[in-house]
Amino acid sequence: MPTFKFSKPSLTKLDTCHPVLRLLMTRVLDVSPHDVTILCGHRGEAEQNDAYSKGNSKLRWPQSKHNSSPSLAVDISPYPIDWLNTLAFKDLSIIVKSVWNEMTDDERDGHHLVWGGDWRMKDMPHWELRK
Repeated sequence: MPTFKFSKPSLTKLDTCHPVLRLLMTRVLDVSPHDVTILCGHRGEAEQNDAYSKGNSKLRWPQSKHNSSPSLAVDISPYPIDWLNTLAFKDLSIIVKSVWNEMTDDERDGHHLVWGGDWRMKDMPHWELRK
């Protein structure tokens, strides 16, 4: 199986995320048969409101899990990105959920993992932590 590493831009975005998300995504990349890119971690007020105005988010600042610091949400994609390939996002979700299920309670730090692809209004790249 090939070994992948996050690009510098991906690492910069991942560094804005909660330590539990950083650990999870690092382990996902370690076991994934495909490359993964980090699209978004923390969003500031201007970036969140821009995402809302463009229809890329349903929430205004500061309501998104992306708005906390560190971010309680991360958006990821199989790489290269193909927005129409929902099967690739579903396959990646299986890997993420499997890695999550292998993490210890201490590593999860009391959080639950939620995937936007399970929502009625699908958000395939979105993963968030909830208490």
